Amino acid sequence: MSSRERILGRVRRALADAPADDRPVARDYLREHGERSTARTVELLAENLADYRAIVHRCADGELPALLAGLLSARGSRSVVVPPGLPAEWLAAAGATLVPDRAESTPRELDEVGSVVTGCAVAVAETGTIVLDGSPDQGRRRITLVPDHHICVVRVPDQVVSSVPLALERLDPARPLTWISGPSATSDIELDRVEGVHGPRTLEVVLVEGQPSGNVSARA
Repeated sequence: MSSRERILGRVRRALADAPADDRPVARDYLREHGERSTARTVELLAENLADYRAIVHRCADGELPALLAGLLSARGSRSVVVPPGLPAEWLAAAGATLVPDRAESTPRELDEVGSVVTGCAVAVAETGTIVLDGSPDQGRRRITLVPDHHICVVRVPDQVVSSVPLALERLDPARPLTWISGPSATSDIELDRVEGVHGPRTLEVVLVEGQPSGNVSARA
């Protein structure tokens, strides 16, 4: 018998003669905190993203290609990893070399790439969290963990929800979910913050308003 089975057995025996009213019951958690308009929910997302030290940009759909080109240029990125389903027009104005997301790419090859640009599955306003689920516009998980600079495009308000429970309703638990709250960071016992230890050192989030100018690929 494993340690897990022994512990669970003790729990079951301890609860066996407990009165029905004393048995654990599911808690009725709030699905979101307070009531907010759509505009306020998007503003809360932007505020919490910035609080986590992500760099937030806002633009209309037609301005996205020029904005992405400008961000890559300002970063000095000569190459950018591109998921297979990323709309081609997003990087049409970029001067960087486009590197496809390939299964055979090695960590060393990805580390040499300047940036990665992806879409997202959903964004959570209350926690300032971006969730990726491996859809074609987001690619493999590793392309958002190895390059030092990640630009994530979020469609507002369609991809923005107030809370984690509402986000979970949109997500498929069988998919490879990556939850991102700001750039990669950790602190030691002295609370000295170090960024880029286990993911991108810099996260830029672009909140795009308006209808997409092209068809975004459906989930794989």
